[in-house]
Amino acid sequence: MPYPLEYQVYLPPCYTEMTEHRYPVLYLLHGQTYTDQQWIRLGVPQVLDRLIASGESVPFLVVMPGERYWQQPDDTNFDEALTGVLIPYVDQSYRTIPDRQHRAIGGLSRGGGWAIHLGLKRWELFGAFGAHSPAIFWLDDKHLEEWLAAIPPESLPRIYVDSGDNDKELQSTLAFEQLLTSNGIPHEWHLFTGFHDEIYWRAHVEDYLRWYAAGW
Repeated sequence: MPYPLEYQVYLPPCYTEMTEHRYPVLYLLHGQTYTDQQWIRLGVPQVLDRLIASGESVPFLVVMPGERYWQQPDDTNFDEALTGVLIPYVDQSYRTIPDRQHRAIGGLSRGGGWAIHLGLKRWELFGAFGAHSPAIFWLDDKHLEEWLAAIPPESLPRIYVDSGDNDKELQSTLAFEQLLTSNGIPHEWHLFTGFHDEIYWRAHVEDYLRWYAAGW
C-alpha cells in the first residue's frame, strides 16, 4: 500500500501485571473519512476499563487499524494487509490467544462493510463479527450468499448487526439481515432509534463491547 498501516491497541488494565496470561483480541474498524482514533473517541477504552474492573467483561485486547482508502475491496490491499501482516504481527507481539475462537472483528459504517467482507470471506480467521450501521460494499452484494454457503455449519461465526431507524444505509442493512434470516443463519439483530452518526455509535459502544465479550 502507498501508506503505512497505522493502528492503535487497547491493553486491559491487568495486561502488565498478569504476565503469563493470554487474551482474546477484537479488531475494530472505523468509518470512511475517519481514522484509527475514532473508536477511542467513541469511548472504547473507558467503557472497557469499567466493564473489566467490575467483572462484567473478561479482559481482552482491542486493535484499531486505520484505513486511508475509500475504494471497493478489489481496488485496495487493505484486507491482505490486515489479515496477512497485521494479525500475525499482533499475535507475535502481544499475548493473544491466536485462534479464530478468540479473535473477532467489527466495524461501523465502512468498517462494518469490512467486517462483513472479512467475517464471511475469511471466516477461518474470525469466530465473530459485528456490523454496526454497515455500509456494505456494492461489489460484495453478489457474493454474500455464496460466502455464507461456503462456511461449514459448525464453523459459522457469531454475528451481530445493528442500525438506527433513520440510518442512510438502512435498506442495504435490512437486506443483509433478511439474507441471514432466509438462510437460517443465527445472528443478533437490533434496530435502534438513531442516525448514521457518532451520536448513535457512542450510545451503543457498551452494547457492542458486551456482545463481543460474551463470546469469550
